[in-house]
Amino acid sequence: MQWTTAYFTRKGIQTPRLDGEVLLAHALNTDRLQLYLDFDRPLLPAERERYRQFVARRGRREPVALITGTKEFWSIPFRVVPGVLIPRPDTEILVQAVLDEIRRLASPRIFEIGTGSGAITVAIAKDRPDARLIATDSDLVSVQTASTNAKGAGVSTSVAFLAMDLFSALRPETRFDVICANPPYVRSDAIPTLEPEIVNFEPVRALDGGEDGLHVIRQIAHEAGAFLNAGGWLILEIGDEQGDLAKEILAGAGITENIQVLPDLAGRPRVVEGRTPG
Repeated sequence: MQWTTAYFTRKGIQTPRLDGEVLLAHALNTDRLQLYLDFDRPLLPAERERYRQFVARRGRREPVALITGTKEFWSIPFRVVPGVLIPRPDTEILVQAVLDEIRRLASPRIFEIGTGSGAITVAIAKDRPDARLIATDSDLVSVQTASTNAKGAGVSTSVAFLAMDLFSALRPETRFDVICANPPYVRSDAIPTLEPEIVNFEPVRALDGGEDGLHVIRQIAHEAGAFLNAGGWLILEIGDEQGDLAKEILAGAGITENIQVLPDLAGRPRVVEGRTPG
């Protein structure tokens, strides 16, 4: 562990000790607590070799979640695979915002765009078993991964996953109480400057929001009103410099009531939400 921590530090990894512990626990098929209970136990040659392989992959800046194949979100373990966006803690702000706005609704109908691993929809369904959710993604691997995660969390009966782009396959009469998304919102020219874990291992389609980072957010906002009930909510994750512009986009799309930006745990803008009149 001491050698791995020093090695990861030299590689510029932000959480060297934590990453080393998670990977060693994974190599030994145990948990991090057990590492300290058995701290003086020598590794078997096969265990050492497996751990070395994990350390080498992390040294190349491959995300820990892809090495272990899992990522916890909303206290739920999610399966992650290459090509599917890894869930991030900041997105829990979006989940909480949705839950807050449906707390007085019975059997709310929710539509998520760009579900990825299914983290947002599965987390909402776990907290609100009475909700009925449709989650979509243009990528078939993401849809399959999300469906697997819903089954693992025991919420597959209340969720439907579909392969489609934005609102393209919805019938015109379809209506929801909430439409939510963690859309691509990184400026195209900023993507090469992101950390290697993101640039080299995350799907660009889930990151690239166009010239100003707001291209997909505009698309969603301008189409969402046609599929929301009166008084329905649009709730979107945004970049930390996009709060004011995102509010203007919602208002210009007819989502004019109760518009606000919610901060993440560091106090940075993270979610914009607004409600249709009615």
